[in-house]
Amino acid sequence: MIEIKNISKSFGDRKIINDVSFTFYPGKTNLMIGESGCGKTTILKLMVGLHSVDEGQILYSGRNFPALAPREKQDVRKEIGMLFQAGALFDSQTLEENVRFPLDMFTHLTKAEKLDRVNFCLERVKLEGRNKLYPSELSGGMKKRAALARAIANNPKYLFCDEPNSGLDPKTSIVIDDLIQDITREYNITTVVITHDMNSVLEIGENIMFIYKGQNWWVGTREEILKATNKELYDFVFASEFMQQVFKASRS
Repeated sequence: MIEIKNISKSFGDRKIINDVSFTFYPGKTNLMIGESGCGKTTILKLMVGLHSVDEGQILYSGRNFPALAPREKQDVRKEIGMLFQAGALFDSQTLEENVRFPLDMFTHLTKAEKLDRVNFCLERVKLEGRNKLYPSELSGGMKKRAALARAIANNPKYLFCDEPNSGLDPKTSIVIDDLIQDITREYNITTVVITHDMNSVLEIGENIMFIYKGQNWWVGTREEILKATNKELYDFVFASEFMQQVFKASRS
């Protein structure tokens, strides 16, 4: 579980995050949604320590991350897996080397044990046997699956996914969403997903925080979002004609 409690962050005279509290639960896909510039990415950077909070607490299973000593923060970071928006695979390394990277960095496993774990993770994202391929030889969806394999290689307690469906077609996006949700449930991971993809919200949004102008404006589930009366949430969710049709169908 991750709890953010009354966190705030300013850059100069501009307050980006204003007294935000939220609980990210294990075994659920926890989504942060909101328009560009609302503060989602800043919250994510605060949670992993790329920015420091001005006020508030960020609790990883009860450990207040901002107050930890550097070595203790490193211990928490070892428990985090990251799926970056562009995948961020190393172009000069094979899939096997990419997935093995966090194992080389953070574990003392033998070479054979690392290979077993790499093979397991590649199989888990349906990329078995592709060990020796390079990122340039993969489709966009395969790159995202490879990046997800790397993100779970070290058995993380916490998984952060930044726009995991960015640049993907709708069919491939569903595959990525399903993988993220299945892995989250299977290993009881506390998964945090930043997304603009309303299909993802409606498919896997089990615990959703809508951020508006740096504040926690609405909390609910994918079922509740279609019935919400919050004006700003409605304007965000139903901005497209397609989503307006979905809304009308849900009310009929």
